[in-house]
Amino acid sequence: MNQIGAAGASRRGFLAGAGALVVSFSILPRLATAQGAQAGNAAAKTPALPGSLQNAPMLDSWIRIDADGSITVFTGKVEFGQGIKTALIQVAAEELMVEPRRINLVTADTNLTPNEGYTAGSQSMQSSGTAIQNAAAQVRVILVELAAARFNVPADQLIVQNGVVRTTDGRTLTYGELVTAQALHVSARPESMLRDPATHTIMGRPLQRVDIPAKVTGTASYVQDLRLPGMVHARIVRPPSYGARLRTLETGQVERLPGFLKIVRDGDFVAVIAEREYQAVTAGRVLVKAANWDERQSLPAQSDLYAYIRGLPSQDTMIFGSAAASSFGAGSIAASYHRPYQMHASIGPSCAVGLLQDGMLTIWTHTQGVYPLRQAIAEMLRVPEERVRCVHMEGAGCYGHNGADDAGADAALIASAFPGRPVRVHWMREQEHAWEPYGSAMVSSVRARLDGSGNIVDWQYDVWSNTHSSRPGRAGNLLAATHLQAPFTPPPPQVLPQPAGGGDRNAIPYYKFPNARVVHHFVPAMPLRVSALRSLGAYMNVFSIESFMDDLARAAAADPVEFRLRHLEDPRAREVVLAAAERFGWSAYRRQRGRGRGFAFARYKNLAAYTAVACEVEVERESGRVRVVKAVAAVDSGEAVNPDGIRNQIEGGILQSLSWTLYESVTFDNTRITSTDWSTYPILRFPNVPDSIDVNVISRPGQPFLGTGEAAQGPSAAALANAVADATGVRIRDLPFTPERVKAAIGI
Repeated sequence: MNQIGAAGASRRGFLAGAGALVVSFSILPRLATAQGAQAGNAAAKTPALPGSLQNAPMLDSWIRIDADGSITVFTGKVEFGQGIKTALIQVAAEELMVEPRRINLVTADTNLTPNEGYTAGSQSMQSSGTAIQNAAAQVRVILVELAAARFNVPADQLIVQNGVVRTTDGRTLTYGELVTAQALHVSARPESMLRDPATHTIMGRPLQRVDIPAKVTGTASYVQDLRLPGMVHARIVRPPSYGARLRTLETGQVERLPGFLKIVRDGDFVAVIAEREYQAVTAGRVLVKAANWDERQSLPAQSDLYAYIRGLPSQDTMIFGSAAASSFGAGSIAASYHRPYQMHASIGPSCAVGLLQDGMLTIWTHTQGVYPLRQAIAEMLRVPEERVRCVHMEGAGCYGHNGADDAGADAALIASAFPGRPVRVHWMREQEHAWEPYGSAMVSSVRARLDGSGNIVDWQYDVWSNTHSSRPGRAGNLLAATHLQAPFTPPPPQVLPQPAGGGDRNAIPYYKFPNARVVHHFVPAMPLRVSALRSLGAYMNVFSIESFMDDLARAAAADPVEFRLRHLEDPRAREVVLAAAERFGWSAYRRQRGRGRGFAFARYKNLAAYTAVACEVEVERESGRVRVVKAVAAVDSGEAVNPDGIRNQIEGGILQSLSWTLYESVTFDNTRITSTDWSTYPILRFPNVPDSIDVNVISRPGQPFLGTGEAAQGPSAAALANAVADATGVRIRDLPFTPERVKAAIGI
């Protein structure tokens, strides 16, 4: 680990190619307000830079133009299936006025790209998209001003077409020709001359995703596919349970196996390296049998999980309303809801490749935050950060904090002990299931009172949850670092503040009630390892609130859609609700035996995309099996850069939510995780996909980008729950809706 020396390739070296000049900002004409600037900035003396330009203000952090006219755009965000590469290319191409195929997009690399933290919270377009849009617009204006000076004509008399600036008399200069004479390195400005949305030719139109061809043709596209010259393979021997300690390890049999290279051990961290992958798999299996562990019972009874959670000490914060108790009395209704621990359950187990060469440690990783991971790895290895480089590659399935960062730490430790050759670390399925950080189990309770007109006048909501983010940034957040001989202690769990929140995300209803109170009961100590799972607490909170809204609508003898509309003031929210209901055919719905319909709405984080979902389900009373027949959604994400990409995200979010809601639950005994394969942790399979999913994208050109990737999970779960209640006449409040649970609820 002490062999790491001076840093290697850098962004400066990357940018210093012959004839390549970085375009920055010099002179701008009168500017329009930049998208993404906060409303309060208008009165500020120094308006904030839009999006991630606040953290990386130099334009050459975002845009490079070479002498041959080729264009490179940099982003600190990562592609992991959400289609962000395509959308960012569209944004840059639109403002630079070039064809999308001319844009080369470089994503998260600690040597090359700006530090945008984690790709999380559906914030890529809001932060990176807004930054790139404004940087590209400012670069375009600079180039036009340079051309105007060269042509000695006013800038407003020039025409830009696909990277060529043209005068009315036919003289032309390409972007590459304009930048060869100088290279500017200055800060962006708070305002940009963005193109009029009415003139857009690239944004707002479907564009085929740039990440799909390699995936469907079998070309190497994931870190799991990465093969480097001289690469060797490693497997980890994990403890069998939380807190287990390695008592003895017999290595003789493993060392005699074909292809064996080395055993790496540091405390309870054990790995084996072999020349070929299956040799590493075989050696790992033998080493598992050769390890003897001391275990202890540390987990609560799963049957008593929710009472256990509510009984743990909590930090209670009223996040909305007044301290005065609501005036509940006659006519009040109350309910509680439960969510188990749930996995990311990535189809491809976590993987990373590490190489220590010439004093530089490089990690190829599918982390969602290359800079925080670099910081954590550097701390774990006790080396300066500049001696660690993290390069993002896509991983085969993840939304949230799965084992990707932990695999990166594994690769760092093993590569440091085996310098000179790339080391590929690939987790086994049972390791992924047993050791990834799960989405937190949660408990919610809600109480409300209706007035004589059937309107909600009192509302009380409480939610109990652990943290929803233990992502790296510190070594103690890395699994391997906690198993070393000199272990790192995980930092104390932290509350994620409102308005985004963590366990309390979307706990504040978007509806308007005369008297409402919301309390977040943050539970620092939880029995299982937890972190960010897509949408954090929003999935559970929207499921709870929207399930309860249906019960209140029934108590008020009101249609569920009309009941929501009477409590919604935001016109965009109302439009989304009406659009989903109309597209579903809500008012013309005809009931069939064994089927029911459900509806739900939420605005993600109460500040991002608006989403409404309606669905129809079929319930087999004899088996308890629930099948979603169709799902219809409407979504308002502000300006829709790629409507097809938004549609992809909502469709995928619906399917993921149906899987969580119908199938998924981590199981454990007093000592170990017991859901370690696909039979013990079932997920949605192709035969159970709805017959149809229809997504209506409401685009608002010129409006700020709103996060979409996590907007559908909560409404989809609640719409499903409401449809099951409609089909059976019975309300189920415990997730997931397994056949056994459904049969028990309806009394069969």
